[in-house]
Amino acid sequence: MKFTFAHNNFNVLNLEKSLTFYKKALGLEEVRRKEASDGSFTLVFLGDGVSSHKLELTWLKEWERPYDLGDNEFHLAFKVDDFEAAHELHAEMGCICYENPGMGIYFIEDPDGYWLEIVPNR
Repeated sequence: MKFTFAHNNFNVLNLEKSLTFYKKALGLEEVRRKEASDGSFTLVFLGDGVSSHKLELTWLKEWERPYDLGDNEFHLAFKVDDFEAAHELHAEMGCICYENPGMGIYFIEDPDGYWLEIVPNR
């Protein structure tokens, strides 16, 4: 028996705002969408065009308050081929929330408060 990664899920408050952020900040593109027949939710799967791993964004129609992300320090990590250019873009976007120069990494925060680690290709 072998398990492989399929996707991670983030629930989002404003789907369009999140889609715009993930496209601009990380170049992720929508690859699949599922709308509930009753309109109660929308699932959008984003891909990087290279790996098979997807980020699933879930929008719930009845949800009206920011999600409580708690104290768990979970995050997704992204490798980038041009670390300096990525850092410059994210600084311009104002989404860098933590930097660790000693480790050579930094984190950006999406519109819902999820942290995304940016690491150089090594």
